[in-house]
Amino acid sequence: MHDFRMYKESGVHIQSKTKMQADSGYQGLKDLHANSELPYKRRKKQPLTQEEKMHNKKLAGERVVVENVIGRLKRFKIISDRYRNRRKRFMLRFSLIAGIHNFELGE
Repeated sequence: MHDFRMYKESGVHIQSKTKMQADSGYQGLKDLHANSELPYKRRKKQPLTQEEKMHNKKLAGERVVVENVIGRLKRFKIISDRYRNRRKRFMLRFSLIAGIHNFELGE
């Protein structure tokens, strides 16, 4: 299931003052969350303007940090595979994995 579909079906409400940044796979996010930022897509016969290219580059630079952390967390398989243990322990285990990741960054 795609992340955006999962977000729509989850019913999670994010406060309107919270800024969301997403990739181009989240087209239509503006309808659900007004304070969201998406990259511009080129139109069929019209290339992106210089300002739109700069916006996309700035957005990608901010998002790459988050994407790298998600990639590192996927190594532990807790968010890349189906979680088959007790739900009560998920946040504990996820927090421990995040702590290990943060510890490795400090070295």
